[in-house]
Amino acid sequence: MVGEQRRLLIRFEGEDLGHGAHVVLPRLTLALHEGERVALLGQSGAGKSTLLAELRRRLGGQAAWCPQHHGLVPQLAVYHNVFMGRLPEHSALANLWNLVRPLRGPWREVAALCDELGLAGLMRRPVGELSGGQRQRVAIARALYQARPLFLGDEPVASVDPHQALRLLDLIDSRHTTSVVALHQRELALSHFDRVWGLRDGRLAIDARADALTLAELDALYPDAAEPNRRPPPDGSDAAMPSPEALPCARGRP
Repeated sequence: MVGEQRRLLIRFEGEDLGHGAHVVLPRLTLALHEGERVALLGQSGAGKSTLLAELRRRLGGQAAWCPQHHGLVPQLAVYHNVFMGRLPEHSALANLWNLVRPLRGPWREVAALCDELGLAGLMRRPVGELSGGQRQRVAIARALYQARPLFLGDEPVASVDPHQALRLLDLIDSRHTTSVVALHQRELALSHFDRVWGLRDGRLAIDARADALTLAELDALYPDAAEPNRRPPPDGSDAAMPSPEALPCARGRP
């Protein structure tokens, strides 16, 4: 709600994010508040995974995690992959017993979650036998099963059609008060989320409310996609792609 004071969850103040000595996002200034639904956009290599990894590290047990490449065990059944979301909550003996004979309570909980995700009847099937879209939903189910207040997802709806993507995002919203989701579906970013973070060339080019943005502004985050179809205008002049400085960023730039 506009004007509402939301609790600050995490803040970056001119920080360098990366891997070891390699800086991917230099001098990042950014804040995440409780209750925000954030779409994280940017072409491959822009630093989305780097930012999500740092959010996950700092938020710790507050955040459920859905990785880009699912992180599932192909040989194990759907049930066991989802159950791994709460593996640390049980003793080693209980987890071993559950591997052989599923525990009654967790089985019911996972079954209810699978029903919501369109995975009914697949609980005993090895994940390696599922389609890409089904594996994506299993990964989301595992994150939801963690039952944490925040959801961090690295392209969690990349392998499903637009209708399913909306259903999955609605389900994520219903179970988490705050979310940061990396995706490439720009229309979804504007229609489903209340804030957009856009990365380009190692910089935060957009940090603004979704209702204050346009598709054209989001398209500027993907300059490589425009190159193959780029044609000179009729007058022969070269219309340049907007620079990061031309994109809206509510928190300013260095």
